[in-house]
Amino acid sequence: MWMDHVAARLCFLLAAVFVGRFTVNSFVVVTRRSKLVQPIVPYSRYKSRLFLQKSEAALRKVIADRNVNKVNEDRYIVLDGETLEQAEPATSINASDLVLDHITTNGSQQQQDQEEISLLLSNLEKISSPRAYPIFVAEKAAEFAESTWTGLVQMLAPSKAGTGAATSTTNGNDKTDKERVVILGTGWGAASLVKDIDTSLFDVTVISPRNYFVFTPMLAGASVGTVEVRSITEPIRKINRHVQFLEATATNIHPERQTVACESVVCGSNSLCCEIEEFTVDYDRLVVTVGAQTNTFGIPGVREHCNFLKQVEDARRIRTALVNCLERANLPGLSDDEKRNDLTFVVIGAGPTGIEFAAELRDFIEQDGPRYYPELLRFVRIKVIEASSTVLAPFDKSLQQEAIHRLKDAPRIRDPATLALFPERFELTELLLESSVKEVTEKKIVLGDGQEIPYGMAVWAAGNGPLPITLQMIEALGQEQTNLQPTARGRIATDPWLRALGGKGKILALGDCSYMVKGALPATGQVAAQQGEYLARIMNHKFDLSPPLFKGIFLPPVKNPAITKTFLSDSIAGLATKNSKFAKPFQFLNLGILAYTGGFTALAQMTPVPNAPIKSSGKVGNLLWRSVYLNKQVSWRNRFLVLNDWVRRTWFGRDITRL
Repeated sequence: MWMDHVAARLCFLLAAVFVGRFTVNSFVVVTRRSKLVQPIVPYSRYKSRLFLQKSEAALRKVIADRNVNKVNEDRYIVLDGETLEQAEPATSINASDLVLDHITTNGSQQQQDQEEISLLLSNLEKISSPRAYPIFVAEKAAEFAESTWTGLVQMLAPSKAGTGAATSTTNGNDKTDKERVVILGTGWGAASLVKDIDTSLFDVTVISPRNYFVFTPMLAGASVGTVEVRSITEPIRKINRHVQFLEATATNIHPERQTVACESVVCGSNSLCCEIEEFTVDYDRLVVTVGAQTNTFGIPGVREHCNFLKQVEDARRIRTALVNCLERANLPGLSDDEKRNDLTFVVIGAGPTGIEFAAELRDFIEQDGPRYYPELLRFVRIKVIEASSTVLAPFDKSLQQEAIHRLKDAPRIRDPATLALFPERFELTELLLESSVKEVTEKKIVLGDGQEIPYGMAVWAAGNGPLPITLQMIEALGQEQTNLQPTARGRIATDPWLRALGGKGKILALGDCSYMVKGALPATGQVAAQQGEYLARIMNHKFDLSPPLFKGIFLPPVKNPAITKTFLSDSIAGLATKNSKFAKPFQFLNLGILAYTGGFTALAQMTPVPNAPIKSSGKVGNLLWRSVYLNKQVSWRNRFLVLNDWVRRTWFGRDITRL
């Protein structure tokens, strides 16, 4: 029997040699544990297959490629920076929709039950409505004071031993008195939740393929060397040292069994002999905050030929590609047209991500180009393609026009000798509005009207779409989720308390992967961060997120007078909702939006009062932009590193070393 297996493996390896895919010095055996698939090799708990890869990075790419949705992307379009006004109208959810199982009674008892249900539904409708803005602002001020005081107390108090998460939760056999909370993701929502959650009450496990939080608004700067990627990242273990972190990718969620299936790359000492291992994690409460992937709208060639700008790896890839284009154009024997094609940089999408990247790229060309590539700058073109009729849709019309003016402004190059090489009426940046992309090939972008644009590098920044784990979660939660997908568009539908519909309070969702049915919110880091803070508060205050049904109605998180903590902010919210029994619903406080427009200018739109924005642009806007982004870094280490990068770039320029 064993000889048959040896012979089969030898045949497999000989076949690999024949097709030229086998490398003698390094091959990787991928071992996957599976309970759902019958093993095909003589191991009781494993199925094995050979992946002829060379490195840990190659295996991580295997996992990443398996966890990207490439089907029906046009059904799940959420635009970059989509505002509250632009977001689809929230599905009308009445309190009666919370009824799960009516109790059947007869006669007067039935009439009495109906009256009680009607009164309760009316109260729930009032509770879930937005709170009056003055009261809401007072509530947020009280929250800030409470969190500041709590932080001071924790800083001065001696560290408590044993308040962290359990050392292992992968086998489901560990016993703990604390509720097991599993958080999927390390983005804005997860970082806020991990930072504030009380680990003396909860056994917290974070699962993500990356072990750090990244300050995504500054990825555009990192992609051209304005800041370094390590300056805008923070290890998730450092944000809260008492949580357990598992570097893995969640591949399947089983709500009935309350388990999460994961897979992770496990390597030896030299990172050449690696394996993909599968395992499951049990939970009592699951928080899904996996974010979203870049949506290509199903346009051919986008995923194969365009760069995205959503992860640290994307910024590094763009930085390398930028230098590649410049060095390639500097080789001898190229015609002017070939140089112009190699140095045409196309940005698809004129939302905040696209405009900020175009601005950072323009800064690189204007500030560092004369130092390194003075003879090539006259061939450089930056083209911004946008399907709509304007740029920066979330901003006021006047600020949109300011951004267009900055983009189309003449090159700001201080070196007279370099500037003299430019032709007359030279336009460094060209804005193509109302232009849709039909196809992207290796060397050309084909627009909807048939125009072809040769390019050296293309960056796609046009919108978001769901990850496969999000779509699987929607399917697993059943009819309550699928009925809302025409408006949720591939996001997990939640109630105003961030509980996933159909999850019975055991599953919560926040950030870009979620859709709050009673009040659609923009897919921004600001929203996700506030949702994480809100969820940490109601969990720390010991609200019951899964209360028992009351006459067939699934109630909001309920206060237990014996253990639930009541703070001033809760009392202020209770004045607005006229409720002291249930937790206040989540409400977003729009603090404003910022966008860098290049040349040490930026746009700032603050909204201290609804419908009365305070607008700023130019140098003043740049001061606000830098102040806010520096303050919003998650640690003093990040603030120091970012500030150091800005000073270094001013004195010494951006680093074009390709390592």
